[in-house]
Amino acid sequence: MDYKEESLKRHLEFGGKIEIKNKFPSIKTKDDLSVAYTPGVAAVSSLLAKEPAKSRDYSIKGNTIAVVSDGSAVLGLGNIGPYGALPVMEGKALLFKEFGNVDAYPIVLAAQDAEEIIKTVKNISPTFGGINLEDISSPRCFEIEDRLIKELDIPVFHDDQHGTAIVVLAALINSLKLVEKKKENIKITISGAGAAGIATARLLAKFGVKNIILVDSKGIVSKSRGDLNGLENSLKNSDVFIGVSAPEILKPEFIKSMSQKPVIFAMANPVPEIMPEEAKKAGAFIIGTGRSDFPNQINNVLVFPGLFRGILDNKIKLITDEMKIAAAQTLADYLPQDELNAERILPGVLDKNVARSIAQKMADFK
Repeated sequence: MDYKEESLKRHLEFGGKIEIKNKFPSIKTKDDLSVAYTPGVAAVSSLLAKEPAKSRDYSIKGNTIAVVSDGSAVLGLGNIGPYGALPVMEGKALLFKEFGNVDAYPIVLAAQDAEEIIKTVKNISPTFGGINLEDISSPRCFEIEDRLIKELDIPVFHDDQHGTAIVVLAALINSLKLVEKKKENIKITISGAGAAGIATARLLAKFGVKNIILVDSKGIVSKSRGDLNGLENSLKNSDVFIGVSAPEILKPEFIKSMSQKPVIFAMANPVPEIMPEEAKKAGAFIIGTGRSDFPNQINNVLVFPGLFRGILDNKIKLITDEMKIAAAQTLADYLPQDELNAERILPGVLDKNVARSIAQKMADFK
């Protein structure tokens, strides 16, 4: 199937991917109308004006999130603006509903100034039970998320950072079981010092990995910045490579210099840092990518629907590192030990029970 042609065809046929449906029974009588709208709704409005916290129970707020983007860092497309971002945010909203039964609204902004984005999200926040930030370029994404977390009383989650970090951690947990190594003793090289790379490094450190090297296009990220051959040098005796960077930058000879049973997560899309067959020939023991046409797809869809389902169900206002680690551990543990192997380190992305398991785990953080 030509996915691009088929996608164009279906988007045109359906006019997008999502719609709004009514929860109330259909309006058939004047009584129905008076209960759903005026005058009956005045009682609900008066209640919520006095007690805003009850809006989670009496309105859509309790099961609704905003998927917010400025279109500045979309997939492999770059800064394509709000109209280009809209179908991607629609797709995200579709996945929230399909896997987590979370109602999500795609909101694309005709602004890329951090202050303006923060102000806009704050102004629309009363409608929503949570905010999912998406495809906002680094480093602005850090400031935007940090400020919104501090200034809003609903959970804010930049999925490009934390969804990636959580699913990578889950993949790492199961990979370490197979290679029989301990987190305290391994060396990890992360290629890509953008939003996903930095968030992944932080979460892995919080989990207990002690030796993490972050590499960008200029070399190893350090105060000296003197190593222009950062990736090649940092991979020597590394146990794990995590790529959230650029296509085809991981050479076979780099893998050969790694420790025994090297683990390769090459997640650049659509072209990974190295193709799986090439990595395998170079000696990689476990290979994961972001793609569905290879084994071991490492994809955020395994995380965000269940995470937000659990957050909304338990009225959680802040997503902590402990919750992210718990989500990763739940995702890793979901796959039975007897099904775990080098070509299956995570559950399939279409398994809807994954989201239910993560959602249930969030009850521990009420």
